[in-house]
Amino acid sequence: MNAAELLAFERTRPRHDGTKEEAIRAEFGITPARYYIFLTRAAGSLEGLAADPITARRVRAAGERRRERTAA
Repeated sequence: MNAAELLAFERTRPRHDGTKEEAIRAEFGITPARYYIFLTRAAGSLEGLAADPITARRVRAAGERRRERTAA
């Protein structure tokens, strides 16, 4: 599983719900928590930005919003 694969998957399933969790397990064989760790790393990598800049920026922006809410 590389950055391009993770971002392509996220592009097709942007909303987090039960079906996405099942798809994560089926597609990658990992837990959703682990997927989001890998996705965050992929979105911040040069490979991820080159593969899918729009999705990478969306993932990074969502992470920044979460951190801001947590800090508030």
